[in-house]
Amino acid sequence: MTKSFVIALALAGLADSALAASAVNLDSEPRTIIVTEGGNKQEIALSAGETVEFCAGGCFVTMPNGDREALTGGETIEISGGAGKIR
Repeated sequence: MTKSFVIALALAGLADSALAASAVNLDSEPRTIIVTEGGNKQEIALSAGETVEFCAGGCFVTMPNGDREALTGGETIEISGGAGKIR
């Protein structure tokens, strides 16, 4: 019984991370995105080549060039040339 409970918890954790959005900075210089989730605003700085996960339950993202998008989770933002594209 305990073993199946541990397996269920592990699978639930994997499912949550699969629904998170991510951002990858393909530029050679740092970029910042602004994430608003549940009324809380946070700046996320990405170094050149860095990938981060965020937004497990839906959020709004302001890209480095000022464009804004609504995300539901699972999307990937690729930052290139200072602009973000959702994949």
